[in-house]
Amino acid sequence: MLDIQLLLDAVKLAVEAGKLSSNAFENLKNWIEQPKYAKFLPQIVKHIQEEQWQELDDAFWKVLEFGTGGRRGRMYPFGSNTINERTIGESAQGLANYINSQVPGESRSCAIAYDTRHLSREFAELCAGVMVANGFQVYFLDGYRATPQLSFLVRQKQCSCGIMVTASHNPPSDNAVKVYWSSGGQILPPHDAAIIKEVMENVDEIEVAEFTTAVEAGKISICTEEIDQQFERTVAALSQNGPRDLNLIYSPLHGVGGLVIPRVLAAAGFEGVETFPEHAQPDPDFSNVPGHVSNPENLEVYEPIIDYARQQSADVIIVTDPDADRLGCAAPVGLQDDAPWKVFNGNQLCAMLGAYRLESLHSRGELSEESFLVTTLVTTQMLKRIGESFSVPTRDDLLVGFKWIAGAIDEGGAEHFVYGTEESHGFMISDYCRDKDGAVASMMLAELAAQLKAEGRTLHDYLESLYWQFGYHQENLATIYMEGSEGMARMNRLMEHLRTELPK
Repeated sequence: MLDIQLLLDAVKLAVEAGKLSSNAFENLKNWIEQPKYAKFLPQIVKHIQEEQWQELDDAFWKVLEFGTGGRRGRMYPFGSNTINERTIGESAQGLANYINSQVPGESRSCAIAYDTRHLSREFAELCAGVMVANGFQVYFLDGYRATPQLSFLVRQKQCSCGIMVTASHNPPSDNAVKVYWSSGGQILPPHDAAIIKEVMENVDEIEVAEFTTAVEAGKISICTEEIDQQFERTVAALSQNGPRDLNLIYSPLHGVGGLVIPRVLAAAGFEGVETFPEHAQPDPDFSNVPGHVSNPENLEVYEPIIDYARQQSADVIIVTDPDADRLGCAAPVGLQDDAPWKVFNGNQLCAMLGAYRLESLHSRGELSEESFLVTTLVTTQMLKRIGESFSVPTRDDLLVGFKWIAGAIDEGGAEHFVYGTEESHGFMISDYCRDKDGAVASMMLAELAAQLKAEGRTLHDYLESLYWQFGYHQENLATIYMEGSEGMARMNRLMEHLRTELPK
């Protein structure tokens, strides 16, 4: 028989020896002592016996919270700080409990979708089973689909909430749940903290209905084809008339975008779209992406695509991240065949698409005194200056994360919202969903590139013209990964140093 006290004594000795943090000890102690974690105990015991203290510290040093990208982390079989069957299940159970407490007696529904990552399908089915067991009707996208389609589904079906299983552009080791509110936007305070509180204080047993049985009983509605068609029509309806002669190479970076973006571009009239063959197939390991991290911010992901685009005499490259909510772009700097290619950063794209959006609406007389733009405080100030030239104000004081941009739409009025963007390659127009969308951004960028091509200009020429009008802006971004408890400790030390010793 397992002696729990001996187990805890071994863990305490590890803490005293500096091999395990005190925070990890408290969370690990809960998982050892509490019956709700009993199924994970054999694996935890094995780790303790083998003195895998760093793995245990990484798995338990905190409780995953709802951040800018949902409840996201490294997948591991157990742990309060990792994505696993328990943390996914308790997230869904906590969400169900919270909504049931907010709207007792009312009919409730939940939209659920998933991306190409390892275990995404399994986690999505688990979430669906939990929601059904707690009295929710579930609308399920049965197949790899984009995050903005989940937001769209929430709004189309007027759901109480939504769950998207995706870790976006994170490494292959990660996964996450993004939780959406009835607006179609990601959860905001106070709901996010309340759901985590519900998880920690009130979720013991996780109620789960069997997925196939729930589908047969009509409690889970498979609506993939219906939503695909509606989403495609809705986004394409936002397209602007203009030239469509464009040779475009598109890469989904092994994600879901190949199932969405080419169809939207075709519906908008673009026939010269080719998907980059090496990245076309969904692949949770991102095998053919340099560095195996499918992030449009990383310049190296474009290298093989640019080589291919040169061979095809392409005009532009568009890429989307694994859940197709963010967009990246590269284009030749001139019209000559041997012109070098250059990748645009997120801030440049924010400004270019913002200017194009304002120009289009202005030309049709669709801007008003109430029109407004939204961005975050770390995004280029050029967007604000562009807006001012059209007498359109920009709200630019928001924290990092597109959920804040989506939340600001209601405050300013959805009918007056023009454009939302952030420097990490996120873009949104209109009100069909409440999250950034790589499909509509791809369509806008293709329209702009085709218009410029017809004028004998390039996207780089267009950016240069914005610099002449609004001043040259330069922003640089470096992505540094600091993983686990050691990484967080390092980040905390760096931030403390910045607070106490300002750079000179």
